[in-house]
Amino acid sequence: MSSQSSRLRQWLAHPLTQGKDIDSPETTALRRQIIRTKPFLEAIYEDWYAAIARELQPFSDAPILELGSGAGFLAERIPNLLTSEIFYLDGMDVCLDAQHLPFRPQSLQAIVMTNVLHHIPDPALLFAEAQRCLVPGGKVVLIEPWLTRWSRFVYKNLHHEPVDEANTSWKIDGDGPLSSANSALPWILFHRDKALFAERFPALRLRSVQAIMPFRYLVSGGISMRNLMPAWSYALWRGFEGALTPLRNTLGMFAKIVLENQPEANTK
Repeated sequence: MSSQSSRLRQWLAHPLTQGKDIDSPETTALRRQIIRTKPFLEAIYEDWYAAIARELQPFSDAPILELGSGAGFLAERIPNLLTSEIFYLDGMDVCLDAQHLPFRPQSLQAIVMTNVLHHIPDPALLFAEAQRCLVPGGKVVLIEPWLTRWSRFVYKNLHHEPVDEANTSWKIDGDGPLSSANSALPWILFHRDKALFAERFPALRLRSVQAIMPFRYLVSGGISMRNLMPAWSYALWRGFEGALTPLRNTLGMFAKIVLENQPEANTK
C-alpha cells in the first residue's frame, strides 16, 4: 500500500477504532456499537440480513448457526438463530472454532456468516464440517468481499486487509482471529478454484454467486472509518446501484454466495 493511501486511511479512521487491538473481544463489541450508531451502515447490514433471510426457507427443526456474530444483529431478524464467536463475548450463545464445529452430524439447518469466511485460517476444515453438520438440503449462505475490476482497486488501496489472489493453499497466515485475513479468499474458492472446490466438497453444491453493492459500503465508511454519507442518502445510493445491476460483475465489492448440502451427490 502506498504512503498516500496509508495517510488517507489514517485521516478517515473512525475515532473509536483508532489504537484498538483488532483481535480483542472488546473491539468486536465496539464494532457492534459503531454499526448501530451509523444509520447508513446499519441500513447496509439490514439489506445483507434480508438477503440472507430470503435464502432460508425453514424446513427443519434443526437450528441455524451464525458464525462470527459478535459485531452484528442478525439474531434480531432470524428467529431462533444460534449465535457464535471465536472468543467469549457477552450475548453470544456459543463460543466455538468454525473449523471444528461442536455439533452432531446432520444437526444444523443452515450456516450463515457475514464478512467471516475470509478470516477462517483453513476454510477447507470449515466446509468439511458444513458437509458433516448440515441436514440434507441445508444451506451455507455468505456475504463476503468479492473481486471485480473495481473492487480490486478499492481493496488493494483503501482497505487494511490483505488481498492475495495467488494463494494456492486456501489457508491464511497469522494467528489473529480478525487481523489474519485474505479478502480474495471467497473469489478464489468460488470463482478461480470453483471446479476444485466442487471436487473436494461434492455434497456442497454451489447454487449461486451474486456480486452486489459496488459503492454503498465504501461510501458508508464501513466499521473502521468515519461517516462519509448522511443516512437520508441511503435510498438514493441503493437506487443508483440498482441501475448499475448489469455491471455488477465488473463493479461489485461483495457477493452473496449460496451453497446447498446434497449428501446423495457423494454416492453418484
